[in-house]
Amino acid sequence: MRNCFLIPIYNHHETITATVEALLPYQLPLIIVDDGSDLPTKQVLAQLAQQHSLVQLLTLAENGGKGAAVTAGLRHALALGLSHALQIDADGQHDTKDIPAFWQLSAQQPLALISGAPLYDDSMPRSRRIGRHITHFWVHIETLSRDIKDSMLGLRVYPLAATVALLDKVTLGQRMDFDIEIMVRLYWQGVAVQFIPTKVIYPQGGRSHFNLLRDNWLISKMHTRLFFGMLWRAPKLLRRKWQRV
Repeated sequence: MRNCFLIPIYNHHETITATVEALLPYQLPLIIVDDGSDLPTKQVLAQLAQQHSLVQLLTLAENGGKGAAVTAGLRHALALGLSHALQIDADGQHDTKDIPAFWQLSAQQPLALISGAPLYDDSMPRSRRIGRHITHFWVHIETLSRDIKDSMLGLRVYPLAATVALLDKVTLGQRMDFDIEIMVRLYWQGVAVQFIPTKVIYPQGGRSHFNLLRDNWLISKMHTRLFFGMLWRAPKLLRRKWQRV
């Protein structure tokens, strides 16, 4: 296994340094994808890239969304000859203490997508909690299973070969719909999805780029596509389910 970290970032200059410093002890390449960030963020990123040889900075000319940034990072990682990328957000929501468990399980199941199953505290906004429950409901329908415990958390280890092969075949959502859609479509492709419980917080004063109108509309359209995509895949999905019984 040839591992790396992948951090998509858009205007999180306050938290990115702490995130990078928590990852440096693993002595793995850190691919940071700047998704058209503001000047303060670009200045911090340039300083990090100058200070740490492990940091590789990719800069997108304009903001294309989280999915666009992650896609660029995944393709770059595979082009470097790497085999697995652990995606982690730049805003400090994810518990970096759990990272060894992610790498360990990925080493045991190198063909699987390893994702966090979030454990939230009271800092999670009620609206986000309701939205997650709605998405869980639709993902269970789209996969005809309950194998996917959570499809929205951006803390996960991607097997790069299978993931980029999927990206070459289909056009996925480029914003907050990306994390959900790529997990469902990898599952459709037969990629196993494994989960590790991990704490997630909403830091006080933290900055969210989730746009209620735009992103909920994009997610709704995505679920519509996935539902109809499930219909003709239903025999295969049900056969897979029955074979495990």
